[in-house]
Amino acid sequence: MIGSLINRPALGNFPPGDYARLLKSGILSVAPPGLNQVFTALAGSDANETAYKAACMYYRRRERGEGAEFTAEEMESAMNNSVPGSPDLAIMSFRKAFHGRLFATLSTTRSKPVHKLDIPAFPWPQADFPALKYPLGEFAAENKAEEARCLAKVEEILTAWKAPVVAVVVEPIQSEGGDNHASPAFFRRLREVTKKHNALMIVDEVQTGIGATGKFWAHEHWDLPTPPDLVTFSKKAQTAGYYFGDPALRPNKAYRQFNTWMGDPSKAIIFRAIVGEIKRLDLVKHTAATGEFLYGGLATLAEKYPDEIRNLRGQGQGTFIAWDSPRRDEFLKVMKTHGVNIGGCGETAVRLRPMLVFTEKHGGFSLPFSSFAEGNADCPCSGDPAGEGRGRGQEMSRCYTKPPLALYHPV
Repeated sequence: MIGSLINRPALGNFPPGDYARLLKSGILSVAPPGLNQVFTALAGSDANETAYKAACMYYRRRERGEGAEFTAEEMESAMNNSVPGSPDLAIMSFRKAFHGRLFATLSTTRSKPVHKLDIPAFPWPQADFPALKYPLGEFAAENKAEEARCLAKVEEILTAWKAPVVAVVVEPIQSEGGDNHASPAFFRRLREVTKKHNALMIVDEVQTGIGATGKFWAHEHWDLPTPPDLVTFSKKAQTAGYYFGDPALRPNKAYRQFNTWMGDPSKAIIFRAIVGEIKRLDLVKHTAATGEFLYGGLATLAEKYPDEIRNLRGQGQGTFIAWDSPRRDEFLKVMKTHGVNIGGCGETAVRLRPMLVFTEKHGGFSLPFSSFAEGNADCPCSGDPAGEGRGRGQEMSRCYTKPPLALYHPV
C-alpha cells in the first residue's frame, strides 16, 4: 500500500509486477457471472465514459472486419472530427437516468437540468423508463403494460434512430432520477432486444453494486439468459472500472483506451480489503435481512400515514428502499434535526442508503417520523423531564449529541 501511494504508477505504460495478482485477488474475485475481465478507472463517470468508448470501438471493429487497419481517410478525418474517422454512433439511455457528468456521460444523463446546462451534448436517444404503480400487487396488469410500452420504444429507437445505436446503458434502479424500479422481466426482455439488434447492454452498477440490494450486483436479481456485455462500478468499491467478457472489447491497439493513471493500485488494494470484510461478515446476506426489517417497518408506517409515505418501493432489494413524500424537503430537514441522516432524489423521493454494516438496532426512526407526520416536529426527547423548560432550539440541540442514524451514506 505504501509503495502504491508514494510511487503511484502510470498503469497503461508501467503496471507494477504484481498488479495482475492484485486484480485477480480483489476486483476480479467478485466479477459478475460471465464477465472475467476488467478495465480499471478513476470514478463512476470515468467508468461509464470508457465503457461507451469500448462499445463504439467494438462496433467499428466488427464493421471494419477483424484485423483490418485504419484507412488514411479515417485517420485524416478523425483529426477534423468528421466521418468516417469520427463516425456518427449513439448510446441510448433512459429518461431520468444518471450516468455521470463527463461529456459523453452527460449526454446519457437525464435526471436534472443543472447537470447539463451550458454543456454541448451528443444528439443521442432516450427511451421511457417504466413508471410503475404501487403497491405492485394491485397494479400488476397496468405495470406489465407500462413495461411493454417502454420496451416497444426501445426497439423503435434501435431500429429507426438516425445513427447506429451501439449500446444501451441502464441502471438497475434509477437512483438520482427518483429510485425508479422495473421488474426482472423488463430487464430480461431488454437483454433480448439488445441482442436481437446487436447493441451492447451496459449495466451501470455505480450506485447499486457491492451488496446494497441484497445481491453483490443488483442485476443478479434479474436472472438474465445471458450476462450483460459490460458492467460499470464505483462508489462502495472505492475504485472504479467496467467488467466485460468478450475479448473483442479489449482495445486492439495501444493508446486507444488510455489515460495517465487508468485506475489506482492503492484503491484496488482498498477494494480487496472491502471484499474481504464483506465475505468475512457475510454483509450481502446481512443487508438483505436488514432490508426486510426496514421495509417491514416502513410498510407499517405507510399504513398509518398513507399521505406521507407514498409509493413505497424496494421490497426484496436489500436496503435500496424509497418512497415519495409530498413534503420531502421539509421531512429531510426535520429528520436531520433528530440525528437521522437521510437523503432525497428525483422530485419527491426519499431514499435509504445505509452502509452495509447497518443493523436492526440502528433502525429506530419511527418515533421522529411519527412526530413529523402528526405535525409535531419537535425533538422526541422533549417529553423527557430533563427537557422541561427548554426552548425548542435547546430541545433539538440535545439530539445532535446522539450518534447520527445514517440512513443515507454517499457510497
